[in-house]
Amino acid sequence: MGIVRSAHPSSPALMEVRGLNVSFSTPEGRVNAVKDVSFQIAAGEILAVVGESGSGKSVMARTLVGLAGGRAEVRAEAMSLFGQDRRALDLLSLSERAWRQVRGREIGFVLQDALVSLDPLRTVGREVAEALLAHGMLSHSQVAGRVEELLGRVGISDPENRAAQYPHELSGGLRQRALIASALAAEPRLLIADEPTTALDLVLQRQILTIFKDLALQGHAVLIITHDLSVAAQLADRVIVMKQGEVVEEGPGHTVLSSPRESYTQSLLAAVPTVAKRDCWLSRSGARPIRKAIVELGAPLLEVRDISASFRRPDGTRQDAMKGVCLKVGRGETVGVVGESGSGKTTLAKIALSLHSPDRGEVLFEGKPWSKLPERERRSRRGLIQVINQEPRSTFDPRYTVERIIQQPLILRTRLNRTERRARAADLMALVGLSPELLPRRPNTLSGGQRQRVSIAQALAAEPKLLICDEPVSALDVTTQAQVLDLLIDLQDRLGLSMVFISHDLGVVQHMSNRVAVMKDGLIVETGLTEEIFNDPQHPYTRDLIAAMPSFSRITENTARLV
Repeated sequence: MGIVRSAHPSSPALMEVRGLNVSFSTPEGRVNAVKDVSFQIAAGEILAVVGESGSGKSVMARTLVGLAGGRAEVRAEAMSLFGQDRRALDLLSLSERAWRQVRGREIGFVLQDALVSLDPLRTVGREVAEALLAHGMLSHSQVAGRVEELLGRVGISDPENRAAQYPHELSGGLRQRALIASALAAEPRLLIADEPTTALDLVLQRQILTIFKDLALQGHAVLIITHDLSVAAQLADRVIVMKQGEVVEEGPGHTVLSSPRESYTQSLLAAVPTVAKRDCWLSRSGARPIRKAIVELGAPLLEVRDISASFRRPDGTRQDAMKGVCLKVGRGETVGVVGESGSGKTTLAKIALSLHSPDRGEVLFEGKPWSKLPERERRSRRGLIQVINQEPRSTFDPRYTVERIIQQPLILRTRLNRTERRARAADLMALVGLSPELLPRRPNTLSGGQRQRVSIAQALAAEPKLLICDEPVSALDVTTQAQVLDLLIDLQDRLGLSMVFISHDLGVVQHMSNRVAVMKDGLIVETGLTEEIFNDPQHPYTRDLIAAMPSFSRITENTARLV
């Protein structure tokens, strides 16, 4: 494909890539991850690259900052970064030592997974300070103030205490913002951000997107890799659509996302959940899923009663995570929980799972005490509540095969023999739409969507009555997300499951939930039927959240008619 022309013809190109090819040697043979990709990006321009997992987006991004990896073979006609004097720096010829001078200072890079990208042995402050010290931009005495300024810039409150914390002490959204602050520290002329808003709620997402827009207005270039088409719609001057390593469509952002030429782009847009698709399959056309009516009679399956919880800050003071939270989940019902990062959503999930003890209040399951039970008594019933996490890779043992991962609950909670466990694992794989041929594989060889399905299969192995879904699709591209959401709705109908569905994506919550609870600062500020919350929000914070939803429905609904 030819070079994508800049949307800013008056601005000179900051980076030019021509004929980029990246391949890897694997036991199965050579894999061509990026195929003949060409583009330019100008100073003051925002370019978005979208596509499914495995389309080559992240490989391309890592290659542009010299991090393709030792097994990669990189070839290109040109991969150049232009200085202010218009002299071209040949990025293909840089040594690792030379790359260290470019990376961070000339090209900033926001990695995709904040949990594994931040050093667990360093405080957040030291992580953000690294670029400042490595490039000699400030003295040691000036660094602490600049770090706090950067953390505040990306919306982290109480930056002094946050800088003293370690990554595992922060929520996913806080870790993601710390990673962005680290990339911005040395004020690079080009910022490459790989899924920078994945873990962020809509309000914080809007704040980060505003930072990117401001960078462009100041003359910086921004290349954003995202599976979130609403982010691309709000942000990008131009959009590149990738499929299987190739660019299949490109053009101005509004044109590509409102009038796509390619059927692949049309199918991506059709998979985005909207109000009009609430009762429809996202990954299949035609049939409508059966949604069970909420039965108000009888005791709820799960009841959270007046729960409060707090954590100790680095300075010794305590931070309230939840304050007097009450929540009920009926049988066969999905309750969506939304709120900004740090609002207490994940703490609520951990207390419901009895992985964290509340300071006050209690949790009842099937009308019986749950949170106050001694662990020995609770252990026999623990399989009745299972969790699906945001990124299973961080919870799976990388040494285990898929079969062993799925069998773990069976080993712990059943008396099945080895043959019976293997048969049950194969049945569970079929239930979540995976081939039993994947059972001998290890999780790092699977795609993101496959890992999430394995996580669901593992959760179902213990035959639970309640699933706690904590951001289960936020790391997935729209096509895979649609398949997983359809799968959860189908399994709920077939197995009578109840779900607590935690997400920062209001479109997904609206699609999945019977009722919605809105959390802010450790409180549930509003709860009600999904239609009531989205059509007539009462609390000012809920109104702010709804107002922050991207007006993307019109685009996707117009596109759906093309598919």
